[in-house]
Amino acid sequence: MIPWNLLVIDKALRASWAADTCSPDDLARAGWQPGNPAWGHCDITALIVNDIFGGDLMVGEVHCGGEQHGFHWWNRLPSGVDLDLTHEQFRDGQTVTAARVVKRPPGPLPRRWEEYLLLRERVIEHLGHLPEPA
Repeated sequence: MIPWNLLVIDKALRASWAADTCSPDDLARAGWQPGNPAWGHCDITALIVNDIFGGDLMVGEVHCGGEQHGFHWWNRLPSGVDLDLTHEQFRDGQTVTAARVVKRPPGPLPRRWEEYLLLRERVIEHLGHLPEPA
């Protein structure tokens, strides 16, 4: 087994993001483009990072022009370090506020389950395996 590092994990995720794993809400808002591959992938990317490292799932409100435009997800690692592998998607002056820890639901996710499984399978193709979800 080849050991992973954060760059390898990040590269596997970036190679796996696509329109068919993008959030339907974000697809409707702005579409998905290869030039901004992180767009619409924060929630399921945070879940995969949580599969690998554990820690907490974080969520905040996305605001632009004084209006809320959805939510943004990232990770807080067990060390307390926040890790956001999709923050680059915000290119139009969006801000993320009201950050809070959320509990990962047990079992299948109430939404985006198919996209999560598809992204997870693609990442496994690059990394060889992933720990089972906690």
